[in-house]
Amino acid sequence: MTTQRERVGLVGIGSMGWPMAARLVQAGYAVTVFDAVPGQAQKFAQEVGGQAAATCAALAAQSDIIFTMLPTSAIVEQVLSGPDGVLAGLRAGSVVVEMSSGVPAHTQRLATAVAAAGGQMVDAPVSGGVPRARTGELAIMFGGPAATLERVRPALSAMGSSITAVGDVGSAHAMKALNNLVSAGGFLIGVEAMLIGQQFGLDPNVIVDVLNASTGMNNSTQKKFKQFVLSRQFNSGFGLDLMVKDLGIALGIATDAGTPTPFASLCRELWAAAGKSLGPGQDHTAVARLSEQLAGVELANKQD
Repeated sequence: MTTQRERVGLVGIGSMGWPMAARLVQAGYAVTVFDAVPGQAQKFAQEVGGQAAATCAALAAQSDIIFTMLPTSAIVEQVLSGPDGVLAGLRAGSVVVEMSSGVPAHTQRLATAVAAAGGQMVDAPVSGGVPRARTGELAIMFGGPAATLERVRPALSAMGSSITAVGDVGSAHAMKALNNLVSAGGFLIGVEAMLIGQQFGLDPNVIVDVLNASTGMNNSTQKKFKQFVLSRQFNSGFGLDLMVKDLGIALGIATDAGTPTPFASLCRELWAAAGKSLGPGQDHTAVARLSEQLAGVELANKQD
């Protein structure tokens, strides 16, 4: 059986999982989906294709490769080991590809449970957000054996344009958390720079243009500040609570490794403070509002 003919399942048809599953359908895979939200999987099957499973066990029973795209490691564990979970229907030799932003040590424990059930688990978290999920241009980090990467590479390539092997199982989740730590720090310092510049008399849009032509350029200056902050849309599709979770994972890795993290710790504190100040359900780009509150001013979009 060739990899291209393998049947795939995806658990978690949310803001990221939906376009990722859609890319698999478009690539010609037989796709089965499941989501905890009633009717969500059926809606996907009707609008995009594939079929909806009634339970995770049913999805696993008809899948050779099972992708999980979920908010936390705790939820992944429920999906795998809970009643009617993936492990209840897992076929011998199947691969579980954990694409969420998980806790490395938790992922390693789950990999042991999957192996005991006759399958294999690897981690392959992504970066790029909803826009790149829709275009199939996600950056994918992979943790697991090289042979397994080659087996799942065709399916991963339907969802991402970059696949980087980073080490053993759990290492990709560590890399994902560290990536988001760098992203979170760049976002905060960029917002503060715009606030300083605006108070001096500079146009925030011009500030972003100059940063993007200079050494201050980063993902936030390129793809977030004008699009979601200055526009006041705050709707990038990635939750503030999830960013705080990822920063906690990164700091946990640092603690386990005995690495001092003065800047990273302050970064996490600021993001966590924004979560408490702004309330639940906020997009991560809304963290800019905390900086605005501290400065006593709001960033103006002078190009309106």
